[in-house]
Amino acid sequence: MAPIYDTSVASELLTGTRLARSAIGRGELAVIPTDTVYGVAADAFQPEAVARLLKAKGRGRQSPPPVLIPGIPTLDALAEVVPDEVRALVAEFWPGGLTIILPARSSLMWDLGETRGTVALRMPSHPIALEILSETGPLAVSSANLTGEPAAMTAAEAEAMLGESVAVYLEAGPSGTGYESGPGTGSTIVDATGLLLPEGKLRIVRSGVISDEAIIEVVGRERTE
Repeated sequence: MAPIYDTSVASELLTGTRLARSAIGRGELAVIPTDTVYGVAADAFQPEAVARLLKAKGRGRQSPPPVLIPGIPTLDALAEVVPDEVRALVAEFWPGGLTIILPARSSLMWDLGETRGTVALRMPSHPIALEILSETGPLAVSSANLTGEPAAMTAAEAEAMLGESVAVYLEAGPSGTGYESGPGTGSTIVDATGLLLPEGKLRIVRSGVISDEAIIEVVGRERTE
C-alpha cells in the first residue's frame, strides 16, 4: 500500500512533499491536492511518466492530461501564442479553477498524447500544489480517479482507486470547498485556439467551478460560443 501523508501535520507535510517531488523526478506518480479535486501528477517532460499516468487512470493517448504550472509567466513559455482575451482571463481567474487550451510551443520536448498541437494549462490556487510546482516545474495532472469514476475529493478516495500505481499520496482534507459550486466540480475548461482565427471565438468546453457567465463577462459575449 502506497503511503498517505497528512499535510496538516508539520512533519508529514515536509516528508510527504519531499517524497512527492522525488517520486515525480524519478518518473513516478504522486497524488496532490488542488483547489478543485485531487490530482495525479507526473513530470510533463517525461513521456514514460505521462504514459504511466494514463495507464493508472485507464486512459489512452487520445485523452492527454492538462498541465499545471507554477505561475503566469510559464504560460508564455509553454504556449506558442497567447491572445489578449486569454491574458485577461488569467488576470481574473489565476490562480484558480480555469483551464485554458492553447497552441503548444513546437519546440517543447514532451509527449502528452494526441494533443493535436495544443496544451491545456492551469495555475491552481492550492498552496501545496503550488509549492510542489515551484520545485518541479510544469506537471501533467489529471483527476485522481479511474476513468468513469467520480473525482477523488481526498487522498484516501484516490488511493482506493489508484492504489500502488501511485508512489506517494498527500492528504490535505476535502478539495473544492472554496468554490460556490461545491466539492466534486472540476475546473472550467475553455478552448482559446479559435481566438487566433479571423472572427474566431473562445469555446467553453466544460463548465466547472468558474461559471460560464463569468467567462463571458471577461471575454465578451460576441467572442464566446
